Amino acid sequence: MTLPTDRAALAATLPPDTDSPVAAVIPTAARSPGAIVLGRFMRHGGCLIGGGLLGLIMLAALAAPLVAPHDPYAQDVSRRLIPPIWQAKGTWDHILGTDKLGRDYLSRLLYGAQISLLIGVSAALISGAIGTFLGVCAGYFGGRVDAAVSYIVTTRLALPVVLVALAMASLVGGSLKVVVLVLGFLLWDRFAVVARAATQQIRNQDFISAARASGLTNLRIVLQEILPNIANALIVVATLEMAHAILLEAALSFLGLGVQPPLPSWGLMIAEGKQYMFFQPWVITIPGVALLVLVLAINLLGDGLRDVTAPEGRN
Repeated sequence: MTLPTDRAALAATLPPDTDSPVAAVIPTAARSPGAIVLGRFMRHGGCLIGGGLLGLIMLAALAAPLVAPHDPYAQDVSRRLIPPIWQAKGTWDHILGTDKLGRDYLSRLLYGAQISLLIGVSAALISGAIGTFLGVCAGYFGGRVDAAVSYIVTTRLALPVVLVALAMASLVGGSLKVVVLVLGFLLWDRFAVVARAATQQIRNQDFISAARASGLTNLRIVLQEILPNIANALIVVATLEMAHAILLEAALSFLGLGVQPPLPSWGLMIAEGKQYMFFQPWVITIPGVALLVLVLAINLLGDGLRDVTAPEGRN
């Protein structure tokens, strides 16, 4: 007697109302890994909320030249510190009011989203490239390479990020390019630690041994076998470091060592409005809330991605 190997044929051999466990395990349609992850993503509240908020902020940043009602750099001292529309003296011409130099707050907020996202993404890419390279090398080769990378990571962890960033910005001078480079070269340690641990877990797996036996070079093994298998962990780290970089940029700009005027950085907007915080609190509340929403969205998305890509590792 031969058993049917086709899934449909096997189902046809079963009674229509059977309680057999075989019928329960026959899927109605095969699902790809991407479809499974997408399904988990659509059912995860954190992913939906974080991804939705981040998408709206990115859309607003990209559409800033089209939707901004005024030039974010245009000054009109005669219209300085106009309150937002929900206050008594607000006007629809400046929905979120104006700053101390009469610049439209909504326009500066929209263009400030571009600055924050640019710094966050650029710093995450630079630090991710550095940390992933060091971590994969340490985890794959081990031995002296691992010891050397571990020493470098330990040395980096001994340096306070904020103090080093302040020192570098004060020595070189604050600018958008300096902030991106400083943060990119300071936030790679978490990438290195995660990449090293993930690489150590899979470097002795059977598929890595098969790749070595087939004659693949170490570079091709790393690029084709290791990196795709640790990419989900690195993506989660990238989202967290992106939020970290945005907060550090805001802190540096608040202290006057980050993005320099007249660029509409959210941290710089908070710094420029701190002298009016007791009389016109909206000048720091509006950019502060925008910064809070952006960082919250990135953290929610990162935490959700951790769940949907490896739900079995969630405690």
